[in-house]
Amino acid sequence: MTNHVLITGGAGFIGSHVADELLRQGVRVRALDSLVPQVHGPDRRRPAYLDPEVELIVGDVRDRDAVKSALRGVDAVVHFASAVGVGQSMYKIAEYTSINNLGTAVLLEELAAKPVSRLLVASSMSVYGEGLYRAASGAVVPGASRPLEQLKRGDWEVRSEAGEALVPIPTPESKPPSLESVYALSKYDQERLCLMIGRAYQIPTVALRFFNVYGRRQALSNPYTGVLAIFAARLLNDRPPVIFEDGLQRRDLVSVTDVARACVRALGADAAVGQVLNIGSGRSYTVREVAERVRDVMGKSGIEPEIVGKARLGDVRHCFADIGAAQQKIGYAPRVSLEEGLRDLADWLEGQVAKDAVAQARAELESRGLTV
Repeated sequence: MTNHVLITGGAGFIGSHVADELLRQGVRVRALDSLVPQVHGPDRRRPAYLDPEVELIVGDVRDRDAVKSALRGVDAVVHFASAVGVGQSMYKIAEYTSINNLGTAVLLEELAAKPVSRLLVASSMSVYGEGLYRAASGAVVPGASRPLEQLKRGDWEVRSEAGEALVPIPTPESKPPSLESVYALSKYDQERLCLMIGRAYQIPTVALRFFNVYGRRQALSNPYTGVLAIFAARLLNDRPPVIFEDGLQRRDLVSVTDVARACVRALGADAAVGQVLNIGSGRSYTVREVAERVRDVMGKSGIEPEIVGKARLGDVRHCFADIGAAQQKIGYAPRVSLEEGLRDLADWLEGQVAKDAVAQARAELESRGLTV
């Protein structure tokens, strides 16, 4: 049984929810977090939502001394420390590679010298690129990256070589990776490094590929965070959600409380060791539908989403989870419906203040030629 867990990135959105779940089970929790201003604000203060029982070490996962200090006395590690954002990763290349790849390498060197009983690493749906599809013949095929010329024409769907539009289906872990962004590449490196070093040094390791996680404590002023938080930030400022392409791209939205429960189950499930598991809701929604639902639950029904009609390089058309492996290996069963989750999110959003930086982020991408 795990008694003392280190969560890197533990003061963040998902990490703090995992900390709460562990504390409920009587586990001691330590967090290592650099409190980056893009997520935590310029003051870099301990978040009010972080349970006072969590021991917080403010430090960078790339700082070997900080990592050594954080690892003292723990018997399991949950590795969440990461720069997050598909679009931003395409121009802050060195920063994303340094935090995600080098940070993981520093942590693993210390774990190789002093192994723990369990290592859990957060990966991402982004490693799949496009999800899995079915052709008119019935054949199941991995979605290919859409050609630039096709996107410039405003033809958004993934097509076969013959030009037929393919039908998206749930994506299992067996789908080969297709790395469309620097962020996706770095998350794939994180999971591979952890599984590789875990195997070499007999550290039981599990990688969880999170789909679109939403809920309380998301960084509302970070324009590169999850889609629901970005929409909420716009609506809090009485501005329309901004949607790329035509808004009919499909995503899997999963409540952070379901994700936290999955993480704790994975820490204790021997059947999960050495595995990569999808953690999603197992359902898909169009991005436009999601924007409209967030708008309605926030009481902003008069605001129509802005459909941009352009694509961001690095984005994919459709990707949603097949969660069968997680159900089998860790007994994962999502409990929170999108309706329930959005009501809870709306309750939390009342009284929240969000700096709307979406227009600035969009201009940054356009100035660099990262939208077509």
